[in-house]
Amino acid sequence: MNLVKSKQRVVDHGEVFTPAWMVEAMLDLVKEESERIDSRFLEPACGSGNFIGRILQRKLAAVELKYGQLEFERKHYALLGLMCIYGIELLADNVAECRANALKIFAEYTRVEEGDDFYKAASHVLMANIHHGDALTMRMRSGEPIVFAEWGYLGKGKYQRRDFRLDVLTGASNFSAEGSLFGKHEIFTPIKSYPSMNVRELATAGDGEDPMETV
Repeated sequence: MNLVKSKQRVVDHGEVFTPAWMVEAMLDLVKEESERIDSRFLEPACGSGNFIGRILQRKLAAVELKYGQLEFERKHYALLGLMCIYGIELLADNVAECRANALKIFAEYTRVEEGDDFYKAASHVLMANIHHGDALTMRMRSGEPIVFAEWGYLGKGKYQRRDFRLDVLTGASNFSAEGSLFGKHEIFTPIKSYPSMNVRELATAGDGEDPMETV
């Protein structure tokens, strides 16, 4: 694997990609969490998704181990695993590549194609979870505050979404429950809550999204 796209990008942005062996070694330091379906990971400089892709693969392996013989649960928990991975990246082409790489991993595991509701729902989730922005300023490239969706699986094919500003979550980290990205203290107030949604509703919620417009 080439660890740089160009020398100029290294100079301008300090962009160097993490080799696969190092990704594995670092994830092994938090092995139990990286293999738990609903554990939440935020990669603040996600690049094209070296960490995000491998975390997703570990989560999907956990899904297969627990739900591999149950098709309904297998697909729905695979989507939950994807929902619990977040990323921020400065460069637009990396954002698009990261989303595409994660979507490919998800689609190959669930055996869904582009027109399938699960494929569309996963694409919508990635648009909400992988942002074109700056983790230091906690703002999008457009200047707006970064907002992340907290997804939860309610069972029977239903998901819950609540949106939170990253700067509020970070500033309230002392109140975080067990190191979770989203805490339970009253200070963790969502800026928006959504009605529960099934996969079909998630799929149609993403209709009209253009990844290149939102990165």
